[in-house]
Amino acid sequence: MHSSLAIGSLHISPPLILAPMAGISDLPFRLLARAHGAPLCFTEMISAEGLKRHGKNTIALLRSSPKDSPLGIQLFGDNPDSLAEAARMIEADCDIIDINMGCPVKKVVSGGAGSSLLRNPLKAAEIIRSVRKATSRPLTIKIRTGWNSTEPSFLEIGHIAEQEGCNAITLHPRTRAQMFSEHADWERIRELKNTITIPVIGSGDVFSSQDVVDMLSQTGCDGVMIARGAMGNPWIFREAIERLAGLIPSGPSREERQAMALSHLEQLCGLYGESTAIPEMRKHLSWYVKGLPGAARFRSLANTYGEKQQLRQAITDFFTLVEHERD
Repeated sequence: MHSSLAIGSLHISPPLILAPMAGISDLPFRLLARAHGAPLCFTEMISAEGLKRHGKNTIALLRSSPKDSPLGIQLFGDNPDSLAEAARMIEADCDIIDINMGCPVKKVVSGGAGSSLLRNPLKAAEIIRSVRKATSRPLTIKIRTGWNSTEPSFLEIGHIAEQEGCNAITLHPRTRAQMFSEHADWERIRELKNTITIPVIGSGDVFSSQDVVDMLSQTGCDGVMIARGAMGNPWIFREAIERLAGLIPSGPSREERQAMALSHLEQLCGLYGESTAIPEMRKHLSWYVKGLPGAARFRSLANTYGEKQQLRQAITDFFTLVEHERD
């Protein structure tokens, strides 16, 4: 298995990546993942057209800090010229650029972006070609296996990406029609890896450190991108690093969970202000407490709080109760 990953001029070790996740992978989330070993993190998916218009909400997604490095920015859109312009606009702010060709969400697909590009290889090629000419940054694309089970296009798109100058490709082995249902078919990752020469990064159903090791060994992929498995679980990076080193992973203690949740709350409030941060934190809390005793009751209670101090106290009380119930 690979101990490092080279994507053009960018080298990361170990070969683990935090995925771009809309509404999730903002600056606080990325910093927490980095604190537990994530060597490369991506921003949320960013609209090329929004960047061109200098949209306030779009620009806000680019928030970063000196500790947030190396940083990847993922762009989406269907217009080659707009994507090329967007790449030029952001290349000074990132270390790697990714083009989203896999998002299955209706709003994205209906505009001709995301997974819809899997049905239009010529447009995909034109987009990659335009962006490649616009930037010297390492360039990747993220795709699914196809629009549906009768239209598998990942191998064709993989060849196109290689021919047009992509430095790597990430495959989430589900079709657009599957959304996030059923199991990701890791065999497709192995198939793509055996077909092209540029690095292949695997994604999909990576929820534990063992999943990381299994994906690398079963598919031969060059790196692993972790998405939903990191939600409420930034320790997955630390645990994966330990497992890859032949060690038995050390799971988070109750104190770590509590400290992480409180730190996340503070960072969100510092970035967005309480009125925006509190609703954002509620969804993250549902992941931090998942599987713990009293989680359902805690989530219901947390949804009634609108102030940071109330939520801080609720978090402290919950994790104290969890510790007592384990004694």
